[in-house]
Amino acid sequence: MAKEIELSSGVLSHLRVIEIGSSAATSYCARLFADFGADVQKIEPPVGDPLRSSAPLTPGGQSAWFAFLNFNKSSVIVDANDPGAIMRLTSLVEDCDILIDGRDVDSAGCPSIDLAAVRQRCPNLIYLAANWFGHDGPYAGFAATDSTVRALAGLVKLVGPTEGPPVHAPDFQTGVLSGLWGFIAALSSVLALMEGGVGRSWSLSIFESSLTASEYLMSESVARADVIRRMGINRFWPGFPLGIYETKDGWLGVTTVTPAQWWAFCDMLGLSQLRDDPKLVLGKDRLLDAERIERQFMPKLKERTAREWFAEGIKRKIPMVPVPTMSDLLGDAEKRARGAIVPVRFGKEEGMTAGSTQRLTLTPPCRGGNVPDPGEQQAIANRQRRMGGRRSPSSTSIDTGRQPLHGTRVVDFSMGWAGPLCTRTLADLGAEVIKVEAVQYPDWWRGVDRRPAYVESQMYEKSLRFCIMNRNKRGITLDLTRPQGRALAKRLVAKADIVVSNYSVDVLPKLGLGYDVLKSLNPGLVVMSMSAFGTNSIYRECRAYGSTLEQGSGYPGLVGSRDGPPVMSHTAFGDPVGGLNGCAAVLLALVHARSTGQGQFIDLAQVECMIPFAAPWITIQSIGGTAPIRYGNRHPQFVPHGCFRCAGEDSWIILAATDADMWRRLALLISRPDWAVDVSLSSAEARRSIENDIERVIAAWTLTRDADEAMSELQAVEVAAGVARMPIDLLNDLQLKSREFLQEAERAFIGRHVQPSMPIREEAKPFAIRTAAPTLGEHNGDVLSRILGLSEADIAQLMRDNIIGTEMLPEGDLTKAMRGWSS
Repeated sequence: MAKEIELSSGVLSHLRVIEIGSSAATSYCARLFADFGADVQKIEPPVGDPLRSSAPLTPGGQSAWFAFLNFNKSSVIVDANDPGAIMRLTSLVEDCDILIDGRDVDSAGCPSIDLAAVRQRCPNLIYLAANWFGHDGPYAGFAATDSTVRALAGLVKLVGPTEGPPVHAPDFQTGVLSGLWGFIAALSSVLALMEGGVGRSWSLSIFESSLTASEYLMSESVARADVIRRMGINRFWPGFPLGIYETKDGWLGVTTVTPAQWWAFCDMLGLSQLRDDPKLVLGKDRLLDAERIERQFMPKLKERTAREWFAEGIKRKIPMVPVPTMSDLLGDAEKRARGAIVPVRFGKEEGMTAGSTQRLTLTPPCRGGNVPDPGEQQAIANRQRRMGGRRSPSSTSIDTGRQPLHGTRVVDFSMGWAGPLCTRTLADLGAEVIKVEAVQYPDWWRGVDRRPAYVESQMYEKSLRFCIMNRNKRGITLDLTRPQGRALAKRLVAKADIVVSNYSVDVLPKLGLGYDVLKSLNPGLVVMSMSAFGTNSIYRECRAYGSTLEQGSGYPGLVGSRDGPPVMSHTAFGDPVGGLNGCAAVLLALVHARSTGQGQFIDLAQVECMIPFAAPWITIQSIGGTAPIRYGNRHPQFVPHGCFRCAGEDSWIILAATDADMWRRLALLISRPDWAVDVSLSSAEARRSIENDIERVIAAWTLTRDADEAMSELQAVEVAAGVARMPIDLLNDLQLKSREFLQEAERAFIGRHVQPSMPIREEAKPFAIRTAAPTLGEHNGDVLSRILGLSEADIAQLMRDNIIGTEMLPEGDLTKAMRGWSS
């Protein structure tokens, strides 16, 4: 009997999605469609999706991960042994709009169908296939797990104690990241289809998707490889303090980036000697003296509670946040009210899990729902099908060589990492993105140094991280603090489809550019605010960076050893995660705008975007009241699983035995044939009783081998393994080179430089980098004349008035200018 659920007529309710195979990436991608009303049909074998047994399990034996990945879907059983299975599956696929295929990760008993013939009969079918590494290159046939992929992607080696081993975070990071990328690809195809195109076919690399979180440090390593290394638990280049610290009650996440934040932190703790030390002004210099500095401030933090320090940090504009437990998240009324934590029902159990992070205010997502039993259909009312794979291409179909977002215009008021990643992705997919800076306040990823020597040598044009995050965009400058600049911004917005901002929530409204104003200029406009906690949050005044978002999500409490502190897994994990969620959100809103002419406001809270990584443990806590178990480098499901030292300095490999057959192959490789034939060790739980012994034998084996040599031997017998890479190692990674993932672009001031590609591609090669990142104000003339119709004389006057410009103002000139404007 179908379960009745409450769903609004979501923005995607006209779509039918078929999900085949088994992978976290494709399951999460499909769930994002279900969040907004799509009819998602999950194809399973009679025994169910293998992910139904993924740890952690609820008291009733249900997978909390599976619940998070699959609520509000329907399940269809297709038995490959049934003579009519192929015909039945073919019929289901031909009646859908989008086919999401995880069979390259795990076929889950799904029969093969003639996809080429299906696509010929259904030219509007959108197809997305996910795989671990892509179909070509030296890693193409590798056995893999979430942790081995993250190790290869440079996301493990920088975490943990200085002496090692590196510490991995719990599974499914890669599933969330790559699921978002798959959703972005498929949704951009929906938009292209709405404009008269045909269905598109995408390949998604889970490994390359994970590099979204590595590319910043990969680019910084070009100049700073000597200082980017593992520095200890909760220490990361380039800032300090940037970590998690114990208080009188609870743990506190602290991030100090600017000199003002460091001085305020010292003042708060009464540490004037540290504040006044000129050698400690910059975070990279404080890192060199971290032990001494921590000895002075850590005892001070234990004098008050995390909540008390949080309140003090808001007053002093210091990015600090309590690190919540799973129980804290469940008790957070605001997160429930916003839909960040939602109810989920599966079997006879009911609990809570992570909701949708795409907070569209006009067409919101569903809030929780049912997880289907195998073969169970959801009863969803008011669904109207308007698309369909069989629809013939329009006689006015657009050029299929166009990128999917061709013709979309974006005004980009964002800076740093999260917002620019969102808009870069839109630009990579063909949108015209106009990045708005000011000579007075350029993007801080160009650098925050305003001393004359830095400005005069134009070092702000030589930042590789800025160049990577802002390719394929047009760049202009407008001083939004002055009426002329605001007037031009309004004219630009009136001709745009999307506006993105990651300023603090009050910045644009105070400038007279709040949503109500922009909506009056352009009713079809999609406007997204990418703040840390949400526009109406009680925490809206809290300063935040990507590190703050991870600290405030509760995720660090799941990483590390049972008796250790919460452990951060990245220097700024919240930034790339927020950027991808932001991109998904604006594409959703654009689907609605293109269908109805109605724009809307998106209230994206970036801290909520991190909560999905903690989803299953939220569920476990909500049902059984049990705090999560931290396994360190071990695993709740796979034995053995760990990070092992190899020959050479700081050389490590992560390996895992994911089933009995892989365990037997591993045992033979490490010269333990007795283990291989011992049937009593067939199960992971049985092996857990001798886990210490197994790890000692593996450690002795890996220690005699170079890490790449060990990986080759393990992969030769199909054992999941991945070398723990440093970010700089990725620049010479054989897999990335073979797939041409790392492209080169030419740009003024820095010349030829490496650019990472998107992990989604339609052809064998990635989408080409069309243009390098703009220099400051590079496209003032083009944008202001072509789009706004200004004359050369108008533009020249704006230059004289410093409304626009092409050179950053040094501190002295900025101060003089501000005095002049106020007089």
